[in-house]
Amino acid sequence: MSRISATSRLRRLLALIPWVVGQAGGAPVEQVCQRFGLTRAELMKELDLLWMVGVYPFTPHELIDWEIDAEDRLHIYLADWFKRPLRLTPDQALALVVTGRSLESVPGADPGGALARGVAKVAEVLGVDPSAVDIDLGDAEETTMDLLREGIAEQRRVELRYYSYGRDEHQRRVVDPWRLFARGGEWYLEAYCHRSEARRTFRVDRIDGARLLAEPIEQPPPDELAPSFHPDPDAPRVTIELAPAARWVIDEYPTEGVIELEGGRVRVTLAVTARAWFERLVLRLGPDATVLSAPADLAAAGADAAARVLARYTTT
Repeated sequence: MSRISATSRLRRLLALIPWVVGQAGGAPVEQVCQRFGLTRAELMKELDLLWMVGVYPFTPHELIDWEIDAEDRLHIYLADWFKRPLRLTPDQALALVVTGRSLESVPGADPGGALARGVAKVAEVLGVDPSAVDIDLGDAEETTMDLLREGIAEQRRVELRYYSYGRDEHQRRVVDPWRLFARGGEWYLEAYCHRSEARRTFRVDRIDGARLLAEPIEQPPPDELAPSFHPDPDAPRVTIELAPAARWVIDEYPTEGVIELEGGRVRVTLAVTARAWFERLVLRLGPDATVLSAPADLAAAGADAAARVLARYTTT
């Protein structure tokens, strides 16, 4: 089972810290877990990272500290250097606003909390409107996101009307929602699907209808739940031969088969959940990739996309 990426862990932790710090008297551990989609064991792993966060000479007052009190409430104590005023260049301050805005999109972040207030203050000094900073994490409807967050927090089953790319049809899915996460500019829901009787990952922008059900979830999230990619079995598969310069595909995208060839070349099988994604990948790879097998509607995807791009630059 693949684990959550370091980038995703950092984003979640950066959203979690200011929210907990902003809770007077600490935050109940159960509430923290529900808000950020964590098991207790996962939360402990995240908090263990804080013991090592600080600056030289790494004395106690220069490190972040935390504790769980007798009432099972989490307290996070920021190091002294967090309280010192920063001297930022305009570029650094704008980057801070952009990063802060993106963290506000992490499930569990408080839109009116310490993070949001800090971003607003920096933006005010810069003379920019933070709401005008557009962070694109997909086209998911906010009402759908809110409903899914509610289902996760209350551990209630959700009924989805979901578009299946592989079958080109809308399907009714009843799921036990586990976690929302952003990856590659899109929002995903990781859940147990009762139709498939297995763990599935759904792109939220393909959910065109959702209903919160009264029934509690039957399948709790696994202990090692991580936001990983699990395509539907009906998603089309393609097989590509990659030159040595294109081996980065193995590290960047989930693969369902890897065969080493002579001269450092490699043959990989990928699940394709959207034609546009496959077109971009083939264009990016260029001569370093050869499509060996693909469904009829994807076989010429790269050539079709290249022709459209070329047409934009063709003068008449």
